[in-house]
Amino acid sequence: SEFPIFLLLQESRPLHVVLGNEACDLDSVVSALALAFYLAKTTEAEEVFVPVLNIKRSELPLRGDIVFFLQKVHIPESILIFRDEIDLHALHQAGQLTLILVDHHILPKSDTALEEAVAEVLDHRPIEQKHCPPCHVSVELVGSCATLVTERILQGAPEILDRQTAALLHGTIILDCVNMDLKIGKATPKDSKYVEKLEALFPDLPKRNDIFDSLQKAKFDVSGLTTEQMLRKDQKTIYRQGVKVAISAVYMDLEAFLERSNLLADLHAFCQAHSYDVLVAMTIFFNTHNEPVRQLAIFCPHVALRTTICGVLECSHSPPLKLTPASSTHPNLHAYLQGNTQVSRKKLLPLLQEALSVYFDSMKIPSGQPETADVSREQVNKELDRASNSLISGLSQDEEDPPLPPTPMNSLVDECPLDQGLPKLSAEAVFEKCSQISLSQSTTASLSKK
Repeated sequence: SEFPIFLLLQESRPLHVVLGNEACDLDSVVSALALAFYLAKTTEAEEVFVPVLNIKRSELPLRGDIVFFLQKVHIPESILIFRDEIDLHALHQAGQLTLILVDHHILPKSDTALEEAVAEVLDHRPIEQKHCPPCHVSVELVGSCATLVTERILQGAPEILDRQTAALLHGTIILDCVNMDLKIGKATPKDSKYVEKLEALFPDLPKRNDIFDSLQKAKFDVSGLTTEQMLRKDQKTIYRQGVKVAISAVYMDLEAFLERSNLLADLHAFCQAHSYDVLVAMTIFFNTHNEPVRQLAIFCPHVALRTTICGVLECSHSPPLKLTPASSTHPNLHAYLQGNTQVSRKKLLPLLQEALSVYFDSMKIPSGQPETADVSREQVNKELDRASNSLISGLSQDEEDPPLPPTPMNSLVDECPLDQGLPKLSAEAVFEKCSQISLSQSTTASLSKK
């Protein structure tokens, strides 16, 4: 379905952009690629469908599983289109954009103006009625959005499915559903059904254990990354009354992380560059029994704020973190072993919100005012006693975390990517990339038939 975009623009025809979420994890990327492929193959020839990765191109190396998988299925990174390479807002203002959202159904505040361009949503998370666009919304609570895309293809036009697309969908579902492990319980019957269908259609797909292990290894591989890249690889942000907290998942042992050369200078530079007052690093790795191990490091130059956050986390009973202090020679940094490995970063976020509320209450300062006094552990404990029964339930969604979708990795883009200036791709260049994608798929399909 090739059609020159510059002619499409001249004739005021819309460009159909299939857009994944800001986290741009593997499920989001593959869902966008596969759904755009399906729509391009099953829609009238003059329609143009473009999958867009919702991050800057420079941030792709932080997603090791995506880089690995694209190379494995022979999709060159050069033919992909990233969010900082196409001006969606300009297209929308010209009346020439329709959006199809996959793996999310709520746009961030920076993209609010694009909501009226959303024509369809395909997601696998609970729907937030208050924020959902007024369009056709297909939401089903399965383990992977790629499952729903697979279903769409196999029910709508199974003959177009090639091995390359099948391999992408198959591996993504298996990774998202933790190798279809029934004990973990993330895979639903529909996820299992479509993994089995893909395997029946393409018997030479990799064994489940093999593709899961390789993708998992690539996802957690931080070798070669700088400290800043490690921290930005999987990061969320909390902002409350002028205090900004970064919460990063770091995929390595805490001891090894703390022993990185120039760590303290790197942490200072990271916080200063992004105006963070606090950095919370949750390290995650698997022990020899393949069991998850979680550890925490809290870096904060402000003594009162650091004391309050550590006090709240140490005293938490709902949920209990079961923290054991770990040795740290770095000033301004407290480290802990986390006994309760069931407390993920998502569950840690309300506790950090609670800590900020306790801090502001103990400081008795109005919103936005700087810290003017120190705080003792006794004050922290008093504030904790006062707040423990009501604080978490009183958090607003806007304060705690952006509205749905909750994603495996938070957006690495704090500002709108388009703030960097005009898009780097012309209409002709976008079309050229579409042609390359089509050619790549055609070539792969031909090879697979041979």
